[in-house]
Amino acid sequence: MAGYNLDFISDDDLYRHVRETVEKYRFDIDLKTFNKNLIDPIKLTFDSKIYGKSLEEIIEAEIIRQMDKSNTNHIGYFHQNIFRYIDPAWEVPRQGFDLINTRDKIYVEIKNKHNTMNSSSSQKTYMKMQAMLLEDADNRCMLVEVIAKKSQNVPWKISLDGVSRHHEYIRRVSMDQFYALVTGQNDAFKHLCEVLPTVIDDVIADLPGHQLNNSVFEELKALSPNLLKSLYLLSFGRYEGFESLKIA
Repeated sequence: MAGYNLDFISDDDLYRHVRETVEKYRFDIDLKTFNKNLIDPIKLTFDSKIYGKSLEEIIEAEIIRQMDKSNTNHIGYFHQNIFRYIDPAWEVPRQGFDLINTRDKIYVEIKNKHNTMNSSSSQKTYMKMQAMLLEDADNRCMLVEVIAKKSQNVPWKISLDGVSRHHEYIRRVSMDQFYALVTGQNDAFKHLCEVLPTVIDDVIADLPGHQLNNSVFEELKALSPNLLKSLYLLSFGRYEGFESLKIA
């Protein structure tokens, strides 16, 4: 393991947290899992023909899309849980907020992108934060965005029932500014991003058994040597006439 040389988190803790995140990633997918949300063979047919891709390439892209959707949640785990290694005052509660610091009375919701929440979700989150201020005037609440429009730590302005609202203790904070608040180091998030590829490489080197196990193509070909026919049978096999489906 290399020396990562971050002032705000030990090498061992950073490695351990990255490893925990990698181990949550999906490495296995079979036909049952692939079709869990019902594959649309007509869309895949259009995609293949319109974009000039082989059916194998289109299916592979769909597999990656499905796995990526699951893995996105694990990146949320990475962002949410790293702060307890940086300062033990930060903890991840079972419910309520994504991250809290009871010592400093800070309550945090973490979103991956600035446009993740719709209007209804934003209002609900803001009102939850308002309730925390009513409970204790010393509480502080933050909406932390990993990918924000810009570096910022500003009052969160929102419209509730057509009325513009903001409060000094309910803030909208970019991830770099949140790292600065937690660590006292303005460019801490930048330094983490710089060493992250190395840490992941170290973890992968120690987990040689974590290879993608994909049986989707094998199982599709067991239905029919014609992949496209297999996809149609997978979704429409019980439809009228499909038992004698002929497809190029």
